[in-house]
Amino acid sequence: MDGTKQGAPRFLDATRTVRADWDRSLRVRTRNWPAGAYLLRLDASNGHQRYVPLILRSREARGRTLLMHAPATWQAYNTWGGYSLYQGQDGAYGTRSLAVSFDRPYAGSGAEKFLVYERAAVVLAERLGLPLAYTTGVDVHLDPGVLKGASAVVSLGHDEYWTPQQRQYVTRARDEGTNLAFLGANTCFRRIRLEPGPGGAPARTVVCYKTAYRDDPYLVNRRDLVTTDFRQPPAPDPESSLTGVLYEGYPTDAPYVVLDSGHWLFAGTGVDDGDSFDHLVGVEYDRVTPGDPTPAPLRIIAHSPLVCRGRHSHSDSAYYTVASGAGVFASGTMRWVEALMAGTRENGRDHGMDARTGAFVTRTTENLLRAFAAGPCGRNKPRPKDNVRAVYGPGTRNRPESGTGAVERASA
Repeated sequence: MDGTKQGAPRFLDATRTVRADWDRSLRVRTRNWPAGAYLLRLDASNGHQRYVPLILRSREARGRTLLMHAPATWQAYNTWGGYSLYQGQDGAYGTRSLAVSFDRPYAGSGAEKFLVYERAAVVLAERLGLPLAYTTGVDVHLDPGVLKGASAVVSLGHDEYWTPQQRQYVTRARDEGTNLAFLGANTCFRRIRLEPGPGGAPARTVVCYKTAYRDDPYLVNRRDLVTTDFRQPPAPDPESSLTGVLYEGYPTDAPYVVLDSGHWLFAGTGVDDGDSFDHLVGVEYDRVTPGDPTPAPLRIIAHSPLVCRGRHSHSDSAYYTVASGAGVFASGTMRWVEALMAGTRENGRDHGMDARTGAFVTRTTENLLRAFAAGPCGRNKPRPKDNVRAVYGPGTRNRPESGTGAVERASA
């Protein structure tokens, strides 16, 4: 069909929000399509192409592995119209949007976050032939019923922006026996609100004041919904109580170092303790932080030395279980999903990772997905032995998470 030239975008001064408010020019009917992750391609007469990512969500996920895509994070970084949650039209942080709208296209290819951080995990899960279901963080916020009875929920490679409701529902699913996999880093870091768009359409606007949280109108009466980092006042709730790890820094580039080669997640990879994989840790990373609320017993299975902005630290891959039997894995690096295609040059962003790294991450992820698809992993695999003190020193201890009390506690 022929394209249609639309009007200039609308700019909302109060929150520096760009909104296209365009007329509909094409309707795509998906009535008989299977649930899944799709890329619609737009071809221009001059040869240019753009993608439109589309997640055709599942109605329910009982007995299935639920892939949870992250459009709120896609939108946070989207600079279409000159503004994102990171910068204004002049490129400065101080002129950034305080709220961004889904009612605008994505910049660049149209699907950069999906292609880099999500596609390879979808391809692998589908190749394994596992029973799958598909949703987004926004849809979990709107209707948590999709989580009911899911074998596992998989958060993909860059899943930074969550509502408190989404976090509550995913935590509840864990406590009812659903395994959780966090394949990226910096997950569940920013607390957001979802507000309506034009005509009152629900969840069309991602609100996140970040460091300007004192200007957030919710500060007066709804402090638990103020949009700053989850770990920050006025309602601090570090993400480590759910993920087991805490986001620490950016940028870094470091080898991934295996600590516990005998762990079932590494079965068939052929690794030994101390084996390393260049460039697999980056560009953001997480680590276990015993001083913050952390589930226990928690097993660190990879412990990777690194330097970030001149500071020496570590990235950790970690695994824990809870009383319901659910297992929880966090990779601790944002490059995990990218590494699934390392050496193939299929995604064009290997960061120097080679085919050996690709094979290691692929086999480990296969082990993870197969085990999690089989039901509560704590009932089917060995219970993790806490090694946080052994890794970080005898003076450290896990501070158990607050809330449900479902996590198995470390001994005093």
